[in-house]
Amino acid sequence: MSAINQILVVEDEVVIRTALRRLLERHDYQVSEAGTVKESLEKYDIDDFDVIISDLRLPGAPGTDLIKATSTPVLIMTSYSSIRSAIDSMKMGAVDYIAKPFEHNEIIETVAKIIGDHANKEPVEKSANDEEVAPVHGMIGSCPQMLELFRRIRKVAQTNSTVLINGESGTGKELVARAIHRLSSRQSQEMISVNCAAIPENLIESELFGHEKGAFTGATATRTGLVEAANSSTLFLDEIGELPLEAQARLLRVLQENEIRKVGSVQSKKVDVRLVVATHRDLKQLVEDGQFREDLYYRINVMTLLIPPLRERGNDILKLADAILLRTCRRLKTPMLLFGEGASRAIADYSWPGNVRELENAIERAVVLAETPEIGEDLLAIDNDDPEAEVETAGFDPDMRAANPVEELSLEDYFQRFVLEHQDSMNETKLAKKLGISRKCLWERRQRFGIPRKKRTSS
Repeated sequence: MSAINQILVVEDEVVIRTALRRLLERHDYQVSEAGTVKESLEKYDIDDFDVIISDLRLPGAPGTDLIKATSTPVLIMTSYSSIRSAIDSMKMGAVDYIAKPFEHNEIIETVAKIIGDHANKEPVEKSANDEEVAPVHGMIGSCPQMLELFRRIRKVAQTNSTVLINGESGTGKELVARAIHRLSSRQSQEMISVNCAAIPENLIESELFGHEKGAFTGATATRTGLVEAANSSTLFLDEIGELPLEAQARLLRVLQENEIRKVGSVQSKKVDVRLVVATHRDLKQLVEDGQFREDLYYRINVMTLLIPPLRERGNDILKLADAILLRTCRRLKTPMLLFGEGASRAIADYSWPGNVRELENAIERAVVLAETPEIGEDLLAIDNDDPEAEVETAGFDPDMRAANPVEELSLEDYFQRFVLEHQDSMNETKLAKKLGISRKCLWERRQRFGIPRKKRTSS
């Protein structure tokens, strides 16, 4: 070490405290001691230490009180019987915990890792007003829930703990995961992202953990799994609630032993992976239903971040809409557009069940269909009171039903009528644009409804 690292050991049992001091000193650390939280605060400036190692249960105040008193990383020691309490202490901000009795190598490796992680922390950016800048690229928010989320992202990014991100679909869980990675000591390595719901159940173990040649039919070569690919980096598992029970058992081994074993292999390999997981489901209910392992649930439910749904974010909705509109116009290379008063009111009043993703899609659709500099409410297709508004704003004649008050047409009827009436005068690109869908979607719907594409005759 280029400089001697300072460590404070807070332990009321003199024998344990002395043994720990001697162990650390043998590894070139400079160690100070205290028997209680009160003694630590009175005797030392605890911000001067590189790491504080504290017993959880101390006379007077618990060791977790040190977390609130300093920005120095605090490593909590506890007995095996108090693991749940140690996990609770990590939720309060402890950098990690270690169970007593511990192996000498275990605590030396843990301390070295904590010091290394915090030495390479990315500093938090500051704005002109010296206020902390939101750490999540692509997320905008000033409501209390989002400010708390940003604060917690900064805090958990500085640790190596597993993080569980809860939030409805479309709220930006992967953006939060990337922010945690970007602000961590692992930022120089690429984050590996996996959507557990998108991988077939019979392939997910091979995808995550790799396989040996010949492990199963079709395994013609040895494959490196995504967990191993994320070594020294961050692994983001989206929709972890969809992970099969067999894969959950393997993932638990990664968290407990820091090692993987490929499918078809008898040998294990050590990995250093920081796990961030996300779900929109209630994992506790899945545990009760026998669909999610309880031991894995407690392992990943150490640091939990909750992303609020868009409908609970107040004025953030309009700020987001303006930012998305600007970004969309630039991406599609269209003239800059503005929301009309009706459109802004509709955006603010709508519940957005699909959250930010639905807002992005609605705005992109409006930009594509807009024929004036101002986006009207009708182009957004978000009228709660009119379930067919989407069809009307997708290029159909809004007066069609007024001209036929008795006839109630379904979405499918509207689609078929519009295509049949306009395919002679429009090519596929124009038809799709007017309908507000892609050419591929237009082709798929033609197949579904049995509307063949007319061959154009050359003149």
